[in-house]
Amino acid sequence: MNGCPIVGGRVPLHGPEFQTDPAALYRAMRAEHGPVVPVTMEGGVPAWLVVGYRELHQVLTETDVFQRSSERWNSWDLVPPDWPLSPLVMRSPTILYAEGAEHRRRSGAVNDALAAVDAHELRTNVTRMADRLIDEFCASDGVDLRTAYAARLPAQALGWIYGLDDAGGDHLAEVMTTMIDGGPDTMKARESLIGLMADIVTRRRAAPGPDLVSRMLAHPAGYTVEEIILELIVVLGGGNQPTSEWLGNALRLMLTDDRFAASIVGARSSAREALNEVLWEDTPTQIYAARYAVHDVQLGGTSIRGGDMLLLGLAAANHDPDVRSAPTAAGDRGNHAHLSFSHGAHGCPYPAQEIAEAITITGIEVLMDRLPDLELAIPAHELRWRPSPWVRGVTSLPVTFTPAPPRGAH
Repeated sequence: MNGCPIVGGRVPLHGPEFQTDPAALYRAMRAEHGPVVPVTMEGGVPAWLVVGYRELHQVLTETDVFQRSSERWNSWDLVPPDWPLSPLVMRSPTILYAEGAEHRRRSGAVNDALAAVDAHELRTNVTRMADRLIDEFCASDGVDLRTAYAARLPAQALGWIYGLDDAGGDHLAEVMTTMIDGGPDTMKARESLIGLMADIVTRRRAAPGPDLVSRMLAHPAGYTVEEIILELIVVLGGGNQPTSEWLGNALRLMLTDDRFAASIVGARSSAREALNEVLWEDTPTQIYAARYAVHDVQLGGTSIRGGDMLLLGLAAANHDPDVRSAPTAAGDRGNHAHLSFSHGAHGCPYPAQEIAEAITITGIEVLMDRLPDLELAIPAHELRWRPSPWVRGVTSLPVTFTPAPPRGAH
């Protein structure tokens, strides 16, 4: 790629490059604009995309200069009616947009509730759920792993953490996917999700249990019913789709990369390597919204006005040539200095990272144990990535295998 498309001096955050080769597009952006790129989102709404690793680290850590509340945004008047990206910047009282003491109150409750998830119990239930999902297709000789497995297992696990059964987790996944995809049904899906969470909260208030919802209701942070409904949606959204894409992208890597071919049966040793490499090369969350400049500031040699939106270019920063060497053998990049979980006060809570890793590793191990001769059903170059600047994941992952009898997991 010799350059990146420019409209009115800004790079549009849409187009086939985000599907075919986003890394090359980020290189072109960096070459033409430096570490901070002027961009337009859907509807021509302007923002800055931070693609430099050091600059992004600065934005994530200097909370006195770059804050989280979209109340500060200076371009609300440019947002079109029914803007599909509204859920990304919506002004709502949640941990995502809170600042200062209010953010500490909310993050403390979320961290405590997530940290109380028993690791052994989680792995046991994820194993059970994985076996049940595999039972649905193992007697055939092929399946789309994305729709039948990777897109369902994390939702069922999160549903269990919320105190739901597998069917409830599946329904949550369907609604969440519709909302995050940013299509015409985005706002309708959001309202449906609010209704689902309200029903869960009502039931947990009447009959508390050993689940995240009950723990948050009882937390000293003192959530109101209205507050906790929106907070539960935030926690679910932050865990479901990124974990699904993380699992799917790791499976894609293990099925297409010769470095993993010899060890795919020994998935227990290679799963962590694949998952870590995916966070560097094809991180599920490519771009994340957003931070807002508290006042006029210089960032990476670019003048940012107070109230400007800065989009977090997590994938681009991970590919910044100033902070990384060329890819080598699988697993050589053992450090976790990537920014795929963001960083700082608003980064992904550490207990949430541990939960996501447990789900993905268990999902890979169980699948490879059950179907050890799993192979990609089409040439690797025919796989297609989702056409989104925000999320990185394949549209499908068709595989073949020797049919195996169901285990009748419950």
